[in-house]
Order: sequence, then structure tokens, then C-alpha cells
Amino acid sequence: MSAAARRAVTWLHRVEDGLIAVAVLVLILVAGAQILLRNVFETGLAFADPMLRALVLWTAMLGALAAARENRHIGLDIVTFFVRGRAARALRVVSLGFAAAICTAMAWYSVTLVQLDWDSGAEAFAGVPVWAVESILPVGFALLALRLIVQACLPPPPPAGEPA
Repeated sequence: MSAAARRAVTWLHRVEDGLIAVAVLVLILVAGAQILLRNVFETGLAFADPMLRALVLWTAMLGALAAARENRHIGLDIVTFFVRGRAARALRVVSLGFAAAICTAMAWYSVTLVQLDWDSGAEAFAGVPVWAVESILPVGFALLALRLIVQACLPPPPPAGEPA
């Protein structure tokens, strides 16, 4: 990989990590404010609960992308504990390919969901349309599928505890 490409990827990773950090910080601040307002002042922010749900969705998708980037996504490949060599590599490619296919299908159907909500004009909270909140779904699943395909094409990482 060229130095420019390596810098671009590093920049992209920092942006992803920054978005996750900001989303979690806003989640904590708004949830804390909502708790304080409800318990002390017997009031609350009308937009807080739907906004928190939206932030949880965005944080989950961004977190899944970060986990896939670091090869720390959930994997149920117990077979690879019993199989070594080329067979393990083939099973890894099949399982990552299957996961990528599922993510691709989810991205496809998420586009339909976003289109439906675009047409409805529904509002999620504070003037933010529902389609804008849901837009992370097709983008996130498509990027997740892409990362899984790339991982399937790369050599497997060393097992935990072993040097790279």
C-alpha cells in the first residue's frame, strides 16, 4: 500500500473513531441531563428519548464497522478451532463471505426502508427526518460487507496471544 493510501486509511479510521466518541459523549450527556431534569425538576427534554434511540443505532453501526476493521467482530467459527491449514482458510473465507452476503442483503433492504420513510416525511425528533436517522443502516451495512470481503481476501490474523 502506498504512503498516501496508508495516510488516507489512517485518516478514515480516526474519523470513524471520532464519530463513535462524539456519539457516546452526546449519549452520556443527554441521558444524564434527562435523568437530572426528570428527577430534580420534574420535567425533561421532549426530543431526548427519540434522539437517544437514534444515537444508539448510529453508535452500534459505527461500532460494528470499527470491530470489523480491527477483526474483532463476533465470529461463530468454532470449526476453525478444530481445523488447521488450507481447510481453516477455506472455512474462514466461506464464513466471511456468508457474513458479507447477509450484510449486503441488509444494506439492500435498508435502502427500501429509508426510501419509504423519505416518502412519508415522518419526523424522528427536533425536525430531524426519520430517513436521516435510518440512513446509517444502508451505508453501515454496505461498508461492513465491504470490510468483510476485504478480510476474506487477506491472510488470517494470528491467533490471540501469538505475535503478528
